[in-house]
Amino acid sequence: MRLFRWLQSQKHSGENINSNQPRSTDLPLLNDQEEALCTELAINEEKLRDSFRACTDIVFRSVSSSPKVLLIFADGLIDTRTLDEVVLLPILNGTSNRLDGDAITAEIIQDQLLAIAQIQTVSTINEVTDGILKANIALLVAGENKAIIADLKGFEKRSVQEPAAEASVRGPRDGFTETLRINTSLIRRRIRSSRLKIESITIGRVSQTDIAIIYIEGIVSLTILEEVRRRIGRIQIDGVIESGYIEEFIEDVTWSPFPQIQNTERPDIVCASLLEGKVAIIVDNTPFALIAPMTFWTGLQAVEDYYERSIYTTFIRFVRYSLFNIALLLPSMYVALSTFHQQLIPMNLLISIANSREGVPFPTFVETLLMEFMFEGLREAGIRMPKAVGSAVSIVGALVIGQAAVQAGIVSAPVVIVVATTGIASFAIPRYNFGTAYRLLRFPMLIFAGILGLYGIIGGLFLMIVHLLGLRSFGVPYMSPVIPQIPQSLKDVFIRAPRWMMTERPSFAGANKKRIPEGQQPNPTRRSEQNE
Repeated sequence: MRLFRWLQSQKHSGENINSNQPRSTDLPLLNDQEEALCTELAINEEKLRDSFRACTDIVFRSVSSSPKVLLIFADGLIDTRTLDEVVLLPILNGTSNRLDGDAITAEIIQDQLLAIAQIQTVSTINEVTDGILKANIALLVAGENKAIIADLKGFEKRSVQEPAAEASVRGPRDGFTETLRINTSLIRRRIRSSRLKIESITIGRVSQTDIAIIYIEGIVSLTILEEVRRRIGRIQIDGVIESGYIEEFIEDVTWSPFPQIQNTERPDIVCASLLEGKVAIIVDNTPFALIAPMTFWTGLQAVEDYYERSIYTTFIRFVRYSLFNIALLLPSMYVALSTFHQQLIPMNLLISIANSREGVPFPTFVETLLMEFMFEGLREAGIRMPKAVGSAVSIVGALVIGQAAVQAGIVSAPVVIVVATTGIASFAIPRYNFGTAYRLLRFPMLIFAGILGLYGIIGGLFLMIVHLLGLRSFGVPYMSPVIPQIPQSLKDVFIRAPRWMMTERPSFAGANKKRIPEGQQPNPTRRSEQNE
C-alpha cells in the first residue's frame, strides 16, 4: 500500500514538474500557416528551399531570362524530357525572340509559351509546395507575387492488368492500378455520362493523399452520399497509405468480424455498384476501391453471377451457399456429434470413426482445434512466401503433415477429412474479407460445440444472427432485402433472375429506382409468331 501511494505521488509530482512543457502530442505536425508569395524572387526561393531542406530530390532550376524564372520540381515525379521540350525551350526561345524592353510575365508564360493542358496559378508558399509534391512543376517569375503550377507527371506506374485476387472466367480483364486518374478513367470509359460525378478530397496531414468520391447523380441516395462525405471529412490522420485506412474510419461497427464496406480491384464491379445507387471511394496509391453500403448477400455474390445465364448462376449460388454453411459448421458439427450425440450418427459410420480414433491421445475437440490451427498456419505461410514456392509449400505441407499425423496416431483420419473439406469450402466464398470473417467465427463455433454440443452450436448461431440483424452499413440494414423483406429485391439474393426481370434498383437507391423501363421484357410467343 505504501509503495502504491509512493508511485502515485511520483506520478503527480512528475506531471506538475513538466506541466509547463509542451507534450509531443500537442505539437503541430505541420506548419499550416498560409504565407503569401512576394515579388522578390530571391525571398521566395529562400522560403521554398527552407521548406524543402534536406530533400535532395527537389530540384531548383534557374533560367537566365528577362526577367529571371525559377523552376522547381521533384526528381522522379516529372517527365524531364517533356520539361525540356515544353517548358525550358519555349521560355528560352521566347526570351531571345522578344524585343528589347519587353519582359516576360507570368501571364505570357502561361498563355503563350507553355503547351501544357493543366495549368493553375497559386499565390501562397503552401500551395507551391503542395503542387510540387503532387508531381507538378512550379514556375516563379521575378517581380511576380504568384506562381504557375503545371502538370507534367512522369513517374513510373504499373500498367493495367487483370486482378489477381478477383479472377473470373467471363468478364473484363482490366483491374485498378495504384494511380488515381487511371482508375477514374477506367470507370469513365464504362459510364459515359455527365451524371457520373467524381469529387476530390485530400486526406492526411503528412501524406496529402488524394481521394475520389464517385457516384451517379439522380441514382445515388442523397442521405447515403452526405453520410459518406461526413465520415470522410472528419478523418484526421497523419497519412493514408491504403484504402484500409479509410475503411476503418468510416465503417459502422469496428469490432464486428463482418465487413460493412466492400473492397474490389475490378472497375466493372464498381460501375455495377454505382448503377445500383452505391458510392465508390478510390484512394491514390492503392488498387483497391471501397464501395458503400454493403449488405450480407453482397459478400456471397461473384462477378460472374451477372455475366453468365441466370439458370446457371442460380445453380452455382445454391452450391456456393451450401459450401458457405459447410465452411462455418462442419468442424463444430463433427465435434458435437462424435462427442455428445453419437446416437445421431449411423452405426456403420460410428464404428468406422471409433476404429480410426483408436490410439489417438487427444479428445475430438482438441485434435480438431489443432488441425484447424495448423491448416490456417499453412494457408498463411503459402500467402506470405514467394509465389514460386508458396502454393507448393501449402499443398505439400498439408499432405505431408496430415498423412504423418494420421500414421503417428496423433490425429484420426476423419478429422483430416473434415478440416480439408472445410478449407476447400471456405475457398468458394468470393470475397476474401468476407471469407476471413467465417474463418474467424469457425473457432468460437468449435469451442461452443466442444462445451455444449449441438446446444452450443445453436447458441452460437443465435448470437451470430442477432449480431447480423443489428448491423447497418451507412444506415442500410445488413441483412436487407431479406430482413426487412423487400420482395422486389429478392430476385437477386438466393437466385439470380433473368436480367429483364430485375426492373428496379435496390431499396437504398435514390428517387430513380427504375432500372429497366416497361415493355422491355422479351415475349417468346410474340417472337415465334413474327418468325412464322
